[in-house]
Amino acid sequence: MTDPLAFESYWKQMNDECTVVIKGWELMSYYSDSSNMCWFMLPELRDEIERLHHLVGNAVTKDKYIVVGNGSSQLFQAALFAMSPSDVSDQPINVVVAAPYYSEYKNAINVLHSRMFQWVGDAALYDENKPYIEVVTSPNNPDGTLRVPTVNSVAEGKLIHDLAYYWPQYTPITYEADHDVMLFTFSKCTGHAGSRIGWAIVKDIEIAKKMATFVQSSSMGVSKESQTRAAKIIAVICDGYQNFKSIEFELFFEYSKRLMRERWEKFRGAVEQSMVFTVTKYPRTYCNFTNEISETYPSFAWLKCEEGIENSHNYLRKLNICAREGEQFGADSKYVRVSMLGMDDEFNEMLKRLSNAKKE
Repeated sequence: MTDPLAFESYWKQMNDECTVVIKGWELMSYYSDSSNMCWFMLPELRDEIERLHHLVGNAVTKDKYIVVGNGSSQLFQAALFAMSPSDVSDQPINVVVAAPYYSEYKNAINVLHSRMFQWVGDAALYDENKPYIEVVTSPNNPDGTLRVPTVNSVAEGKLIHDLAYYWPQYTPITYEADHDVMLFTFSKCTGHAGSRIGWAIVKDIEIAKKMATFVQSSSMGVSKESQTRAAKIIAVICDGYQNFKSIEFELFFEYSKRLMRERWEKFRGAVEQSMVFTVTKYPRTYCNFTNEISETYPSFAWLKCEEGIENSHNYLRKLNICAREGEQFGADSKYVRVSMLGMDDEFNEMLKRLSNAKKE
């Protein structure tokens, strides 16, 4: 698990702007909005989520249903539950993702031992004439590439779009996503992983109801304290762009994108100096949010070792660099994932150790 603490210094300088005070008698009820299908979601959070997506232009929310969850991990399981056949049979619906895929998808599915859905693996290899659910992660974790559906099958398929990293600091915003089920998370947007807030934007009300039922059954809703904090921080971001002439500090997405760009420039320099690894190169694309040509700056670096080194993870471990081995993502041992979102001192120390790496 990697803490996305890179943006901490920004929120420190904002200080009281994002402070939330909750009195002892407030927020005591389970219910937040009994008139809403997602009855445990605070109306102010729903409004700020819609406002944020309208500002960035990365997802359509009009005529959609929003379901809040304890991070997008819970909503991933909720979406699988909602999209699986209601009549449980001896043959669970297959779940596939194109490799390299986010390692926790497999774990999140297998831990439930569900009779409704089961992990199958790489979507590119799926050739069964059976119903399936494909997860499309774009930008992808671990390699930062933009993804589209991969399965080529005559079988009936459903799609979950995981858009956790579809924010301007990581990738150019090239279109307004309008998919059936779209997952987002507060932790990747702003860095506030500890709040455990995620949301799904869903077209079909019946799917949205089932997802809300899953969240209700597994955790009896979502913390109102976390929702209140998330709503406040999202409001500060949006207010900054609305009232930018009076803002003393750099706007959030400008700050976070500059930080990611500077880190990637330094990181590529360290990789080239080491002559041990290669790293993915990304095309430059026009961003509708920033109105400029921009590169992709993923939150993770997907490294491949050069010939002569069989295991990237073991090699980095000798340098005391934390990474996750490629096998966990459906790739081979030549690949490894490294976080770009650590604290400044941690990131700079990683660069130092990486630049000193030499072929054995």
